[in-house]
Amino acid sequence: MEWRNMIGQDDRNVQITINRDSGEDVSSPKHGKEDPDNMPHVGGNTWAGGTGGRDTAGLGGKGGPYRLDAGHTVYQVSQAEKDAVPEEVKRAAREMGQRAFQQRLKEIQMSEYDAATYERFSGAVRRQVHSLRIILDNLQAKGKERQWLRHQATGELDDAKIIDGLTGEKAIYKRRGDLEPQLGSPQQKPKRLRLVVDVSGSMYRFNRMDGRLERTMEAVCMVMEAFENYEEKFKYDIVGHSGDGYNIGLVPIHKIPKDNKQRLEILKTMYAHSQFCMSGDHTLEGTEHAIKEIVKEEADEYFVIVLSDANLSRYGIHPAKFAQILTSDPQVNAFAIFIGSLGDQAMRLQRTLPAGRSFVAMDTKDIPQILQQIFTSTMLSNV
Repeated sequence: MEWRNMIGQDDRNVQITINRDSGEDVSSPKHGKEDPDNMPHVGGNTWAGGTGGRDTAGLGGKGGPYRLDAGHTVYQVSQAEKDAVPEEVKRAAREMGQRAFQQRLKEIQMSEYDAATYERFSGAVRRQVHSLRIILDNLQAKGKERQWLRHQATGELDDAKIIDGLTGEKAIYKRRGDLEPQLGSPQQKPKRLRLVVDVSGSMYRFNRMDGRLERTMEAVCMVMEAFENYEEKFKYDIVGHSGDGYNIGLVPIHKIPKDNKQRLEILKTMYAHSQFCMSGDHTLEGTEHAIKEIVKEEADEYFVIVLSDANLSRYGIHPAKFAQILTSDPQVNAFAIFIGSLGDQAMRLQRTLPAGRSFVAMDTKDIPQILQQIFTSTMLSNV
């Protein structure tokens, strides 16, 4: 009952994390020895992939250079122990993690195309890509056009209405103004989308529990495939947010991946970043920056969609602040999609945000319907 009161009712498998005090000091970060039998190691500082230990790459420990999931039950040292790690050890671990990340990026870019790995993501969203392309085909123009508004009571005299003026007609003037586009009219400018995705350490840490990182990678794969050849209607870019920063470039607007190999490199980079990045959260900063940046380029309509694992409370982030940022610019249609949750955390967070601004998607197949709701809701907002 205490668990349900704290976390909420949930039909899926959940995990209880047990914190332990190791009572051991850290020394210097290292990868650790590889166990050829992949046996579970708890609380030591020798083996790579252990849990609840120190100095080595693993999960739930302290002082290690980066995360490494070997598939075992996770034992977690307390946050107080992690906070007490000396700054020089944290700095050394950070530098080692950065070197490992840069090496991994080189390997990703130089590796041969792995068709089977890409098919794992692409095949999972093939039907959703088709659905999303149908939605894109049917999007209407939204941007107002600057035109002459006729039959006005004030403004410049309309030459075509001079005779009407002689007969006493008052509405014989014209003036420049914004006119709503007619239904079905072609877009004068492309719509603009920025996808802000969560590539934080918690995505890697809890991926084995609920598949949140792979679900995010599937969503990104879906967007990259579905928006291909729709550049005249929709320009997009993708950035990440994590403990390392709020504007991590993944897919620049002028460097959209053109084939499956390039798309697979993006997905592998997301996975690697969540493994090697620092702990922390920049959801609010990433959302705010995206909203401010996207309007710098003229577009028919603006969308910012944030993918997050709803793990805001761990970092003391109040939902009211997130809600304020999502609604900070009336020009920008900003939404959050929660793709991971401990218990019913995502549902409870959704209830505190403005109605229609957030969605929960624990299955990638739900995302095209959510995007359709997002796109069509803006079309209906001014009706």
